[in-house]
Amino acid sequence: MIIKADYEAKTIYEINYDKLKQDGIKVIAFDLDSTVMKSKSGTFSEQTLKLFENLKKDFSLIIISNNHNLEYIAKAAKQVDFPVLANAKKPRTKVSQGFFKENGINCGEMVMIGDRPLTDILFGKFLGCKTVLVDSINWYEEKPIVRFVRSLERIVS
Repeated sequence: MIIKADYEAKTIYEINYDKLKQDGIKVIAFDLDSTVMKSKSGTFSEQTLKLFENLKKDFSLIIISNNHNLEYIAKAAKQVDFPVLANAKKPRTKVSQGFFKENGINCGEMVMIGDRPLTDILFGKFLGCKTVLVDSINWYEEKPIVRFVRSLERIVS
């Protein structure tokens, strides 16, 4: 199975959000670790928080994470004023679909943005939403083995 994102960008800062808006996107779902936050840091950068503030003018935002550490997720959630879902079990959709239904979210008007083809992008494909594959937000700090594994995942997916 080939898992191809609808769009690709180096990081969340290089995404063409105007194009997403033109394409009818109303909800942006982000993965957490390595997509909008340095993995295991628990803290959003000022640049990311400014991006969120700008995006909220045109989109509803949500973070959907496979992380099951509720203390860690609560720390992240305190920094933003939109939902942060934990233990989503991506690429499976059951956990998130309940949230979408309760909140009137139409997946056809949503984009899933993440750094992992086999979880984030496949999850978006299963939901029927648009997808954006980005590199890790701190790609320049990652160990060579991590970079190798990331590139391998993208080759085989």
